[in-house]
Amino acid sequence: MQVFEDLTLDFERALYGLSRIVVKNCTFEGEADGESPLKECREISVVGCTFSLRYPMWHMEDGLLQGCVTTADSRAPLWYGKRLTLQGCSLNGVKAIRECYGVSLDACGIASDEFGWKTQHMTINDSLVGGEYAFFEASHLTLNNVEFEGKYALQYVDGAEIDFSTFRTKDALWHAKNVTIRDSIIEGEYLGWYSENLTLEHCVIVGHQPFAYCKNLTLIDCRMEGCDLAFERSEVNATIRGSVTSVKNPLCGRIVADAIEEIILDG
Repeated sequence: MQVFEDLTLDFERALYGLSRIVVKNCTFEGEADGESPLKECREISVVGCTFSLRYPMWHMEDGLLQGCVTTADSRAPLWYGKRLTLQGCSLNGVKAIRECYGVSLDACGIASDEFGWKTQHMTINDSLVGGEYAFFEASHLTLNNVEFEGKYALQYVDGAEIDFSTFRTKDALWHAKNVTIRDSIIEGEYLGWYSENLTLEHCVIVGHQPFAYCKNLTLIDCRMEGCDLAFERSEVNATIRGSVTSVKNPLCGRIVADAIEEIILDG
């Protein structure tokens, strides 16, 4: 395999379209400000590199990135890729990953608005994720030990398995379908509105007015903290440990809790 090592490259499409290469300890930045340095690359290993140019890795396939950094200046670094593995990477700047297929991230740090939009079959383990509209319209997500902070996460997601994770968010899981969350903490307002086939097992749910207009909502041995006006117009089957502040106008189903402080049925 051809090796590119210890280089600083700033010109347009610097390593465009190459296959079976190793790029090691390189920096992609400079006065030329050229876009797309690794666009269309195949069977590529990228180790210890820093990217400050726009669109550096579009349409990459069968790629391994280890210990790499995309800076805040590296706009939209990974789009339309397939079969990508990222280990110990730091992704910064807007729109870090979009419309990719088969992406695995391990021990990564992500600070990116609009992260993960329309991705398919993405797996994230042991990582920190921050961003306003993360995972919008993504499908077949697997998240394990992920700590997320930001607004509007997981909207219009279809198919997700989330375990041992923490979400500090706002309008998360709106219009989400076929999502199972286990042993996790979810903090926010207006969680899960208009969702379908949403299941939470052994979770802690925190925040105002969760789960309105849901279809086939299931809670199994969950705790609800500060949750008022819950389950409005929802099809729900729930077993809750501890108390619920208030339940308002559930549509149908069964709610079992140690205590419900207020039940509001006003038509």
